[in-house]
Amino acid sequence: MSGKTIRLTMAQAVVRYLCNQFTMIDGRKEPLFAGAFGIFGHGNVTCLAEALEAAQDKLPTWRGQNEQSMALAAIAYGKAKRRRQIMIATSSIGPGAMNFMTAAGVAHANRLPILFLSGDIFANRRPDPVLQQVEHFNNPAMSVNDAFKAVTRYWDRITHPEQIISSLPQAIAAMLDPADCGPAFIGLCQDTQEIAFDYPAVFFEPKVHAVPRPRPDRDRVAEAAAALKGAKKPMIISGGGVRYSLAEDAVAKLAERGIPVAETIAGKGAFTHHHPAHIGPMGVIGSSSANALAGEADVILAIGTRLQDFTTGSWSAFAEDAQIISINAARFDAVKHRAIAVVGDARESVSELDAALGGWSVDASWMEKGRAEFAAWNETLDELQKPTNAELPSYAQVVGLVNRKAGDRDLILTAAGGLPGEVTKGWKIKDPGTFDCEFGFSCMGYEVAGGWGAAMADPDRDVIVMSGDGSYLMMNSDIYSTVLTGHKMIVLVCDNGGFAVINRLQNFKGGASFNNLIKDSRVKEPFAVDFCKHAESMGALARHVESLADLEQAFDWAKTTDRTTLISINTDAHTWTPGDAWWDVGVPEVSERAEVNQARADHDKGRKTQRIGV
Repeated sequence: MSGKTIRLTMAQAVVRYLCNQFTMIDGRKEPLFAGAFGIFGHGNVTCLAEALEAAQDKLPTWRGQNEQSMALAAIAYGKAKRRRQIMIATSSIGPGAMNFMTAAGVAHANRLPILFLSGDIFANRRPDPVLQQVEHFNNPAMSVNDAFKAVTRYWDRITHPEQIISSLPQAIAAMLDPADCGPAFIGLCQDTQEIAFDYPAVFFEPKVHAVPRPRPDRDRVAEAAAALKGAKKPMIISGGGVRYSLAEDAVAKLAERGIPVAETIAGKGAFTHHHPAHIGPMGVIGSSSANALAGEADVILAIGTRLQDFTTGSWSAFAEDAQIISINAARFDAVKHRAIAVVGDARESVSELDAALGGWSVDASWMEKGRAEFAAWNETLDELQKPTNAELPSYAQVVGLVNRKAGDRDLILTAAGGLPGEVTKGWKIKDPGTFDCEFGFSCMGYEVAGGWGAAMADPDRDVIVMSGDGSYLMMNSDIYSTVLTGHKMIVLVCDNGGFAVINRLQNFKGGASFNNLIKDSRVKEPFAVDFCKHAESMGALARHVESLADLEQAFDWAKTTDRTTLISINTDAHTWTPGDAWWDVGVPEVSERAEVNQARADHDKGRKTQRIGV
């Protein structure tokens, strides 16, 4: 080492650089990269692992059981940290890397940061084809890692050690940019990792990063203010970008002008349930209160949301002539559906818009209507969540009970299946930032893996993972990971005998029950999985309950245990909290089933209500 250069292998240089990146959280300087999740194999064990081992005091490496679940844990960690800290996930080449693919889709769809470092083929091609290499006859430079180009915001392959000097800063910039935020993938060629290079010492100087806050165009702010001033029935839809921009207070202040606030799935948790401006979740798995106001609103102020179909009811939830104002850091999202596009940071844009509105406010009757609708919705929830004499409890009853028992700061976490709808509708937020429903990609298996990452991000609160039996069976091995690492979570498995919510959709659109519930699948004999024994075999504590009263006692017990604890309960596969927003799916135009033909006719009526997106 000289005064100006440091001689390191490429892998060692990658790790040293990442260890010297920092971020500010609540006024404290923290590592930007809080740790790495790694499963080692050829492609990352001999060089990258050697470098990680030497740096484990600064950059701890956590061993998972599956590459996909490790990456999902990393994504949940970044989400819990509101994109201010990032986790790394590393794999070998071939199937190890490919196991990351689904998780990369989750991060890309949800605009969440994660750094993938996967082994890659030999840059010199001397030993080709190497073990696990997938050869392309017309392109010898292609590997399976090229597939990540479809599901990452930044992609690179390092074939020369000097390339990381330009590549790593670009990857970080993409992950921290509120407009481009998402996964970054860097393929590390096996032979390039081993090469020593004289890196400039300044490359490793500590750097403190800050998430940029781009200000909006003044003319667009003025245009948005003029549109709001002309509104009689404006409405705010608060998305995930509000939380990531730390814009909750700014949006609440704007709402004081008499503007009701509905939340998207990703945005839920910015407002407490009983905030005076809050009128419930919006859309297909939203509340009747928010949907009722959306149908009447003349101006929709969408803040930090990409307006996916579950929010907009496949663009049937709004009046055709309603004016949309979209505040978003990403231009791609801001310009949708003829919106007045205010491109900029949510907190700064909302604050500037608020200032531009002067003394304007909305007639109090509009907010009163929102509160009345929300009160009626809460009465519906209370009725659905009350215990009954039914043979099996419903999801709504289970959600309501756990919600009542949970601590104010406990995090509820779920993902695919029927629980996102039930939790989004029925979970009443007690404290901001306590809700994680992965529904941007609706990834089965996120539940247990994400719970591990969320517990790691904040060990001072309980993480309550709610999973159906289908998602649990798809990916559950990180129960073992949490026992090994000491990151406790409470896992509640609601067993309704298969993929019940998709069976519901299948039936609703006229289809016969087929291949969703276990009893309707090609099986010799339907039987129940003993989820408790399964969890106990991985070192967790577990208890099966038969009733809501037993669930209450078991949950109290789970709050006192010293490790991950699982509770299983059988639930009704056919009882759901109602929703009143329409959703567009493909329904056969012709069928031998009369039920399908009727469903198609009904669906065509729904399509006539869709807003044209030009």
